[in-house]
Amino acid sequence: MERSQFVTLADECLDKVAAWLEDFDADEVDFETTDGVITIEFADRTRYVLNRQAAASQMWLAAGARAWHYDWDGSSWCNDRDGHGLLAKVQEVLSEKLKRELSGLGDS
Repeated sequence: MERSQFVTLADECLDKVAAWLEDFDADEVDFETTDGVITIEFADRTRYVLNRQAAASQMWLAAGARAWHYDWDGSSWCNDRDGHGLLAKVQEVLSEKLKRELSGLGDS
């Protein structure tokens, strides 16, 4: 994949996650975006990070002691080990952290 295409696809993904995070109360979930990175911070100061890794042409998600790498499969970002979708995983790990079911992001 060309670098410019990767950056476009990665940034679209980051924008979608950032837009979804906007709906949270900042006292519960806050986030910061910088070039190619979203840092998600919770009330207990725990941080999760979603970022693009241009050298590998992947998206990486780190949530606590866990981390996943995602490749573009032509239609979505899929885990390089078991194929699960990135957006679904973001929603899942935030649901686990907040101890409530979240919706509205998923892989669409």
